[in-house]
Amino acid sequence: MLQRTSIRVNGSYGQRIPAGNMTKKKQENLGVALEIDGLEEKLSQCRWDLEAMSCRLHRAELSPEDSRSLEEERNSLMNRASNYEKELKLLRQENWRNMLLSVAIFLLLALLYAHWTM
Repeated sequence: MLQRTSIRVNGSYGQRIPAGNMTKKKQENLGVALEIDGLEEKLSQCRWDLEAMSCRLHRAELSPEDSRSLEEERNSLMNRASNYEKELKLLRQENWRNMLLSVAIFLLLALLYAHWTM
């Protein structure tokens, strides 16, 4: 399981600064988005490694021991990719709930404003 990080990406690409003065809600939402991005990157790398591993398994003539070792590593990568996909699904669900909650709060405030001004 990944740790939640509270970082804010500054205007320049890749430069990160601590999010000390951000509100907790904004940090949490940014954390979920950053976690999703990080997991997608890890999943992509894992899939690329799996593809490279499959090419190595089929291309070269390997001893049974080397072949078995590569198979074990391939199975490990497949398990890791599966875990990343499950965690990514959960994070996307959490992100969806956060979005729906934000829309509901906005609509409630818009209704209150409309009622107050009429």
